[in-house]
Amino acid sequence: MKEGDLSVRETLAALIAARGDHYGALSRLLGRNPAYIQQFIKRGTPRKLDEADRRTLAVYFGVDEVLLGAPGKGASTPSGQGQNKGENRGRGQPAVVTIPRMDLGASAGAGSLDDREQVTGLVGFDEAWLRAMGVRRESLSIIRVDGESMAPTLCDGDEIMVDSADAASRLRAGIYVLRFQDVLMVKRIAPGPGQGLLSILSDNPHFQSWTDVDPAQIVLLGRVIWTGRRLR
Repeated sequence: MKEGDLSVRETLAALIAARGDHYGALSRLLGRNPAYIQQFIKRGTPRKLDEADRRTLAVYFGVDEVLLGAPGKGASTPSGQGQNKGENRGRGQPAVVTIPRMDLGASAGAGSLDDREQVTGLVGFDEAWLRAMGVRRESLSIIRVDGESMAPTLCDGDEIMVDSADAASRLRAGIYVLRFQDVLMVKRIAPGPGQGLLSILSDNPHFQSWTDVDPAQIVLLGRVIWTGRRLR
C-alpha cells in the first residue's frame, strides 16, 4: 500500500468521525454496497476512490478533492466543517454548502416508528444565508414530513431542515422533531397549562394534541427552521 493511499484513507476516516457519520450510510450515498467505505478504509480495497465517488464525498464533507486522492496541490486541512470548493465556488460567486437529506420521515399524522437514518442525497444552500440564520452546517439535516397533522403549516411530503444544535438546551415555543411515546414526530411545542409542563400540538385541529406533558417524557431531536415543498 502506497503512503499516499494510506493518507487518503486516514483523512476519510477522520472526516467521517468528525461528522459522526456511518460507513454504511456513506456507502449507500455513493450507490455502493454497505461495506464499500469500510473496506476502503480498513482493507485498502479498492486501492483508490473512483473519481465520481471522490467528487461526491468531497462535496458532502465540503473539502478539496485533493484530500481524497485527486491530483493537484493546495489542499487544505480537513475539519469536517469546510466549505464546498472548486466547482461550487468561483471567483465572485457565493459559497454553497451541502446539507444531507436523510432517509427518515417524521410523522405529522398518526405516528411513525421509522428509525432508518441514512444519507440519500445532498441539497445545496448559500453559506451566507445559513450564517444569517445563525445556524451551523454540521448540525443540519433535511428530512421528510409524513402525514397531515401539521397542515397547513407543514404538509405530507414537505422537506424540513432540522437544527440538532437547537433542541432541549434552548427549548422555546416552536416546531420540533421529537420522540414521544416511542414515536418520531414533528409537532409544535408550547408551554403547557401546568407550570413546568409542555404541550405537544398539532396545527391541524382534526389530529391529536397533548397538554401538560412532563418534559422528561420528550426527546427533542432538533428545531425545524426551514421547509420546502413541491407545488402541486
